[in-house]
Amino acid sequence: MTTSFLQFTEEKLGQAEKTELDAHFENLLARADCTKNWTEKILRQTEVLLQPNPSARVEEFLYEKLDRKVPSRVTNGELLAQYMTEAANDFGPGTPYGKTLIKVGETQRRLGAAERDFIHSASITFLTPLRNFLEGDWRTIAKERRILQNRRLDLDACKARLKKAKAAEAKAAAEHELRLTQTEFDRQAEVTRLLLEGISSTHVNHLRCLHEFVEAQTNYYAQCYQYMLDLQKQLGRFSGTFVGNADSTSPPPAAASPPAVAAATLPAVPTIPVVPTIVGVPSTVAEGVLNPNEVKPPASGTRKARVLYDYEAADSTELALLADEMITVYSLPGMDPDWLIGERGNQKGKVPVTYLELLS
Repeated sequence: MTTSFLQFTEEKLGQAEKTELDAHFENLLARADCTKNWTEKILRQTEVLLQPNPSARVEEFLYEKLDRKVPSRVTNGELLAQYMTEAANDFGPGTPYGKTLIKVGETQRRLGAAERDFIHSASITFLTPLRNFLEGDWRTIAKERRILQNRRLDLDACKARLKKAKAAEAKAAAEHELRLTQTEFDRQAEVTRLLLEGISSTHVNHLRCLHEFVEAQTNYYAQCYQYMLDLQKQLGRFSGTFVGNADSTSPPPAAASPPAVAAATLPAVPTIPVVPTIVGVPSTVAEGVLNPNEVKPPASGTRKARVLYDYEAADSTELALLADEMITVYSLPGMDPDWLIGERGNQKGKVPVTYLELLS
């Protein structure tokens, strides 16, 4: 150890020669270092993605080091669902607000459960292999590299002693020691080389794990999207209960952004001359009254729309819809911006804008 230390010091001071490794070996070392550094960064940032709370991450780290099971933790979505359900019970589960809180809370609970499953799957298929590399293979590589470094220092120290030897007996002893040291160095270099070449297998393994991580993330977001579509559909079905409900103490919710877009982009039908039934209000646009037979589509400028969800007509003035079908839509002067006139063949009636995807 003392000889190696002296050799290392002299090399740093430029007073001793150093055995250089071949270019291929140096490339293997650089590739291994690069793999280790990026694996650490990807691992840490993925942990942040899955668990943004730093205190929770520290707690999970300590449990893992103590080889104890990490206690189950309620997700933010599940906690929000609990609060919404409790609020609905206080406000009255039969009121429009209470019913909606229950519906939204149930969806938040499902989102929270999906998040929990995603975190669990990502931890097993992605984080664990990365940790295993850093705590297993990489530590072995680092250990063998340190041994190789010591063997090289010993080899260079023997070369220096051989150069300094004057007597024949001293030269013979130095040559013998050099042969032994060279053999040990070559053997350690081969061991280290094999480990470094194994980095290629590590990349293949991490590539497979990355595909599994993407698959788990895709399934998670697909679940969330479907849950939100289901919730939107449920809320659309009983959104009419908000209006005119004697028990409701709050005004009807404001129209969402799609109706505003529809009102701005759909052509308005010219005013149809009809006999007023109420002073100043034509029968086709009187509040709550629409006779589809009196509605005439504009000569040009109508738009196609794709139906997003099934819709059951509440009365004869509305048009029932089936998901994925195509209909023609346009607006009437004075209509509620949440509604359009829809036509399918010879059938026509009012349709809710939120159930449509307007096409150009």
